[in-house]
Amino acid sequence: MPNQIRDIRTIDETSFPYIFERDVTVKLPSNLGHIRCNVYRPKSQDPVPVLVTYGPYGKDIPYKDFHPNSFAEVNPEHKSEHSVWETPDPRFWTGHGYAVVRADERGLGQSPGILDTMSRGTSDAFFHVIEWAAGQEWSNGKVGLLGISYYAGSQWRVAARNPKGLAAIIPWEGMSDYYRDRCRHGGILSDGFIRFWWNRQVITNQYGRPGRSASNWGPDTIEGDLSEDELAANRNEQPADNQANCFRDDPYYASKEYDMGDIRVPLLSVGNWGGILLHLRGNIEGFTHAGSQFKYLRMITGRHDLPFYYTEEVEIQRSFLDAFLKGEDRVGWSQEGKIPPVSLVLRKGDVGCNNAEKEKAYLRREENEWPIARTQYTRFFLTSGLGLSQNPGIRERAKLSYRALGTLDNPQLLQFTTEPFEAETEITGHIVAHLNVSVSADPDGSTPSDIDLFVTLRHISPKGEEIFYTGTAGDPVPLTKGWLRVSLRKVNKKHPKHREWLPHRDYTNANVLPVIQGEVYAVDVEIWPTNVIIEKGGKLVFEVSSGDTQGTGLFTHNDPKDRAVDKFQGTNHIHFGSQFVNYLTLPIIPN
Repeated sequence: MPNQIRDIRTIDETSFPYIFERDVTVKLPSNLGHIRCNVYRPKSQDPVPVLVTYGPYGKDIPYKDFHPNSFAEVNPEHKSEHSVWETPDPRFWTGHGYAVVRADERGLGQSPGILDTMSRGTSDAFFHVIEWAAGQEWSNGKVGLLGISYYAGSQWRVAARNPKGLAAIIPWEGMSDYYRDRCRHGGILSDGFIRFWWNRQVITNQYGRPGRSASNWGPDTIEGDLSEDELAANRNEQPADNQANCFRDDPYYASKEYDMGDIRVPLLSVGNWGGILLHLRGNIEGFTHAGSQFKYLRMITGRHDLPFYYTEEVEIQRSFLDAFLKGEDRVGWSQEGKIPPVSLVLRKGDVGCNNAEKEKAYLRREENEWPIARTQYTRFFLTSGLGLSQNPGIRERAKLSYRALGTLDNPQLLQFTTEPFEAETEITGHIVAHLNVSVSADPDGSTPSDIDLFVTLRHISPKGEEIFYTGTAGDPVPLTKGWLRVSLRKVNKKHPKHREWLPHRDYTNANVLPVIQGEVYAVDVEIWPTNVIIEKGGKLVFEVSSGDTQGTGLFTHNDPKDRAVDKFQGTNHIHFGSQFVNYLTLPIIPN
């Protein structure tokens, strides 16, 4: 039987340099249950602005237990007894005049209810937590949202609902499009990370789960444990839901859609050039389409977990929040045109991977818009000789082939390489690949009915060595990647979000087109945005594969149902000729 809910709030006014209220109950309207949160606030009598986080990882699981290796590297200014993964540290922020409200998402930690991550229901609860925080007597009525990853991605949709009191948001490396950014890259299920994330970081913290304390995973549920049957009945399994649903108009995905243009609050979107398989696209598209008068895009490099706590980055966060939550604008965030809206870090040279100190060598440049207005979209043509050139050359009929259903352990691919660049060249922006592809069956195999395209852009130094960049987990990654399931190739050119340099796909049931063996299909593949400065003598490699290749890390696409052998097995081809011109459109920034 479900446990009886009771009031479990405690308050400690003496043990810390701030007041600590634990397990404060926020009652939701219309019998929707309640959310439990911790409140950390300064020991002053004056009302203060509030920073709110709402998520699944446990308001009471110490950072040092959740991810010990990461915590060991965090800036000491942001380490305290109440430090928690991917969220602002209470000691630091209360010391600068903010209250921090950290809520357990519904069905997790100490918050009862149905565990349904990233759902409309959890977003509804987040909305009410924000309005509750704005209305407390210790609050000045202004709420800001600040956090990494899940604690960033959840900001976009709740901000689009404009809850009372919400005054500014900083989604730090946070997807804004659940389908395109996280779950189905080009329509292909990104199952590897979702499974890992769900099993390690979510269901381990489910409300009522036995043994949390014994596992050093925060305190046990105050009201007691639930049985395995009750736990299963109280959660919607995100990995299973993503496997079972394929299209944006399926109810599962459709329920998570919203209009980015409804976001009106001041916005600082912080994206990472190395986040090429989860958050990068969302930060840039969220910035692009938000309806906010004051909106800013800041690009960084480095690992997913650490830059949020760097001293210089925290000062950016604090100055932005002070401007809109305290009315203390030291640099001009709230003045139209005072600060350029786009700040880019420029990746030049080989500084190594996962070395924060060496990455400081990257210069920073401000821009007035995204994409950069002076961009010269330049075609680099693929050749049947595996070249990549601005000269289209002789277009003789040819075909290059590679096996379908490649994997990270057994990659199947073709690579097209430029000649050495004759001058330093900057590439910054969105990339599109135009390819002419087909599939043929194996002699003894089933008839294939689809093609999965995985593409990668790699940077070769003048020394002839590939330059790797810091990925989400500190792993070495290439410049960028892109994907497309060919049956979902249809582009909606009439959609307001369609741009020549970023083709818009609806990914609905009605958009599915046939793939017949032997037929050649011209497709445009969206490749996630990037930045690099290629030095004289450097090269680019454009890779086309049938599955994951180096740089994928945890974010693999190997679900056996989604990439069924009877549907994909065979040989994939790229066709060349006067009717079959293949090219990569690169956003070159003139000197």
